Amino acid sequence: MPAIGDVEVGTELPAREFVLQRPNLVQYAGASGDFNPIHWNERIATAVGLPNVIAHGMLTMATAGRVVTDWVGDPGRVVEYGVRFSAPVVVPDDDQGATLTVSGTVEEKHDDGTVVVGLTATVDGNKVLMGAKAVVRLA
Repeated sequence: MPAIGDVEVGTELPAREFVLQRPNLVQYAGASGDFNPIHWNERIATAVGLPNVIAHGMLTMATAGRVVTDWVGDPGRVVEYGVRFSAPVVVPDDDQGATLTVSGTVEEKHDDGTVVVGLTATVDGNKVLMGAKAVVRLA
């Protein structure tokens, strides 16, 4: 776990790529109880104007947050986390799925031992989250 003295504004968190495939959507639906058919039925997703089946927003948010929890080493150190959704994560029915690329940078350092981490989350170069920030208490 990084110590507050070792982290400065501009510190970059290790970037990660996460592959989301249709089985991940089914697993998340079971865990969350969100069985909205736009997350598993292509016919219904396209009928409501989506390009294809899309990942659950909360799954996208949680997956992006893993960059922070992996960096800090203890999810309990994340004291605040929020995002705005800017585009859906379209998950095609193939062996590749969608690749969510997430990077983070320390944007603020506070005297109380916390830092603010800004996250960038993209799929195919398009931002899927805006204003993604986590407040983390460091050792």
